[in-house]
Amino acid sequence: MKNARLTSLSILLLGAATLMASDFSNPVLDHKGPAGGKQTAVLAGGCFWCVEAVFRVIEGVDQAVSGYSGGDAASAHYEIVSTGKTGHAEAVQVTFDPKKITYGQVLKVFFSVAHDPTQLNRQGPDTGPQYRSAIFYSNPEQKRIAEAYISQLDQAKVFRTPIVTHVVELKAFYPAEAHHQNFCNRNSKNSYVVNVALPKIEKAQKQVPELVKKK
Repeated sequence: MKNARLTSLSILLLGAATLMASDFSNPVLDHKGPAGGKQTAVLAGGCFWCVEAVFRVIEGVDQAVSGYSGGDAASAHYEIVSTGKTGHAEAVQVTFDPKKITYGQVLKVFFSVAHDPTQLNRQGPDTGPQYRSAIFYSNPEQKRIAEAYISQLDQAKVFRTPIVTHVVELKAFYPAEAHHQNFCNRNSKNSYVVNVALPKIEKAQKQVPELVKKK
């Protein structure tokens, strides 16, 4: 379950990525060919409310859907996933226009803004394998770009500790229940949203302003 009782220490932990980040360059390896139709990326980085909220403000992103990946369809339900025993991760399916943003740039937002990729099976106060950091690739190119970018960031020592993000093949994505979709916009005064999600949106505006939608 989302931990709504955020202490000052918890909020500090959630901001750790900001303290660790030094230079988020664009991925050296990225898709350079002619852009086709819409593409998708499935990313897990802690609370899906927060990851979804971040990508909703990114230029070129048409849709961000909260859901579950890594387990089977029968147990892809919030109450069961929250036990941490189903194999799922809370994930977000990002649909984007490659003419406006590349897959590599989507990963740049994921690593620099959406979550802290050095925390193993947790994000701040949210603990358990359902909150793990993972990239679910849908084709060999996505796998190559993801693995190369992780290596690039680790070699540049952008974070003080190594990235623990899993790069695994996407088997399936199961959309979460309706009340989890667009949660942050619909619950802007929720304490978790105020203390965790909204600061990440503000961080996106500062960290990657060139990738944020213009109002």
